[in-house]
Amino acid sequence: MSSLEIKHLLGLQGVSANDIRIILDNAAEFRQVLDRKVKTLPPLRGVTVVNLFFENSTRTRISFELAEKRLSADIVNFTTSNSSVKKGETLLDTIKNIEAMKIDVIVVRHKGTGVPKFLAEHTDAVIINAGDGAHEHPTQALLDIFTMEQNLGNLKGKTVTIVGDIKHSRVARSNAWGLSALGANVRFCGPPTLLPRYTSMLPVEIFSDVRKAVEGADVVMPLRLQQERMEDSLLPSLREYRNFYGITRQTLEKAKDNVLIMHPGPINRGVELDSDIADGENSVILDQVTNGVAIRMSVLFLLSN
Repeated sequence: MSSLEIKHLLGLQGVSANDIRIILDNAAEFRQVLDRKVKTLPPLRGVTVVNLFFENSTRTRISFELAEKRLSADIVNFTTSNSSVKKGETLLDTIKNIEAMKIDVIVVRHKGTGVPKFLAEHTDAVIINAGDGAHEHPTQALLDIFTMEQNLGNLKGKTVTIVGDIKHSRVARSNAWGLSALGANVRFCGPPTLLPRYTSMLPVEIFSDVRKAVEGADVVMPLRLQQERMEDSLLPSLREYRNFYGITRQTLEKAKDNVLIMHPGPINRGVELDSDIADGENSVILDQVTNGVAIRMSVLFLLSN
């Protein structure tokens, strides 16, 4: 088994193609385990993992918990509603107290950008980023890439179009770094108000016309409008957004016939994606969910060892 150069998974920016390849290859083995009758393996027996979620989550949290259980880890779930954070305790004090309980891995999700990096600098535990602010969500991007490779093979030269609320999307950023490291072409498309200011720093092409953005695309991935993160009125209306940027059959006319339809979830049906597309034969959205467990098993296994 090859070892990773990275000691933590804080994001995919700067992560080598070789490390990404190791994670994907190990995930392929774990994915086969998930189809077996007995799905539990012993490699993390004796390893204690803390799921430190400061933000609400359904898919990501359940996926990490399942991955940890499949690997026989000891699991501690932390929720801010029942913690000393509500009493004014600082993040650093929280982490130092948790570390004093002799834990090995911290999976952290936080609304603050850079929190996983901060924790990695102040603890000896392995840190895995489960989403920080509008920065990165590396395991989501890895499961997206894994799903693409399942269906398309080598991604070098393939075109992936990500449409929608790029400004607030940590998924889009992680996909941009991860996909470009493997040689794919990444396109971002969205209203000017929903594009980040520093797009020139990302390895992507920028489009404002969704039909041009999906032309010849191998993968189309719409994103949820994250209205809970929007401080200003960035859209005239959801109806107007759907008319200009919603993924419909008409939108996909110039995409490849076998274009993969993906979505990080949850879906706002009839806004960013029509139901007949989300549930259609080209959709691999549920495959993404299953593959997420395998990817997180791979990351936990490799970093814990």
